[in-house]
Amino acid sequence: MTFAWFILAAVAEIAGCFTFWMWLRLDRSPFWLVPGVVSLCLFALFLTRAEAQFAGRAFAAYGGVYIAASLAWLALVENRQPVATDYLGALLCLVGAAVILYGGQRLG
Repeated sequence: MTFAWFILAAVAEIAGCFTFWMWLRLDRSPFWLVPGVVSLCLFALFLTRAEAQFAGRAFAAYGGVYIAASLAWLALVENRQPVATDYLGALLCLVGAAVILYGGQRLG
């Protein structure tokens, strides 16, 4: 369930940050900031739902999911296709996230 919370957090964070990008870089209305701030609050709420003993470990592991979700955003929202090295980098980050989150737990 932790990775599901990470995915929800990533979508909320990216969407919230993208509203600021639209306002500052794409010359959109500042009214876009209202749903952006709501989305960033949801991001914080979702991230705290992740099952981790320590916040720092949860935040570090979340970083890998954020990277992969950012590339999905690039493809789905910005309509730009990631390149092979983007996919490789995202895979390495997801593996790293799993190691951080679950590596400290006893097996068996």
